[in-house]
Amino acid sequence: MDGPGSGSTASPASDGLAGSGAGVTVTVTDVVDGDTIDVAYANGTRDTVRLLGVDTPEVHTENDPAEFAGVPDTAVGERCLRRAGENASAYAAARLDGETVELRFDPASERRGYYGRLLAYVTVDGESFNHALIRAGHARVYDTEFTERERYEEAAAMARSDGRGLWSCADGGATTVTGESGAVEAGTLSVTDVNADATGNDNENLNGEYVVFRNTGAEPLNISEWTVADEAGHAYEFPDGTVVDPATTVTLRTGSGTDTAATYYWGATGAVWNNDGDVVIVRNGTGSVVVRAPY
Repeated sequence: MDGPGSGSTASPASDGLAGSGAGVTVTVTDVVDGDTIDVAYANGTRDTVRLLGVDTPEVHTENDPAEFAGVPDTAVGERCLRRAGENASAYAAARLDGETVELRFDPASERRGYYGRLLAYVTVDGESFNHALIRAGHARVYDTEFTERERYEEAAAMARSDGRGLWSCADGGATTVTGESGAVEAGTLSVTDVNADATGNDNENLNGEYVVFRNTGAEPLNISEWTVADEAGHAYEFPDGTVVDPATTVTLRTGSGTDTAATYYWGATGAVWNNDGDVVIVRNGTGSVVVRAPY
């Protein structure tokens, strides 16, 4: 999101929007992404608006998982955020594109951001769209000054707790493993990469489709008889004696081959992982879900 103030290209007087509490009616001409829109004023002039106080995952540039609390800083986390950004953009387009909306400005915030874009609350059908993005989990609260920050943070906390929207990407890549007694076992499994789109035809290059797991704990992790599944219910079970040492990875390839300590083969006859997004679900020997990693 734009930083407040610096780089402003217009003052409130020169852009015709004087009065910090005034609302301005505009028509949305384009949805750039989940938190940026182009608008037209009644006199025909146009402007770009950056929604105040919110930040949706990027769709035009790379995402930094570190900006989204709990999202693993891995290729899986980045891909999940890109998909979440696309969902946020689609949500914004469905609600705003072509609509007449009201822009409201916050006296606690600068009028324009670093790139000269207006910083505003957008009201559509009587509802704050900025706040709706937060409630649906399509955006995080941006680290800047604005009056409604506390209310937004409360809504964001609820969205994350429920795993809504982009928060489905959080905490799924590294999940603490608990045993039958509830005690924490000596190891933490994470998904560090998913290569769902193999070179060429996925069904003809099954071993080019794979998932990489890592033990991020300090002790060896026994994953014997643990299962790996997708959302459609296709499942693989690690063989007896499968142990992942600390800071070590194992790769699960979809096709066939001879298992080694570093590589295991599903033995599937067709591609498993959807190229346009899926969820890697790992269950331990008792059937409890210990990893859920959307990508």
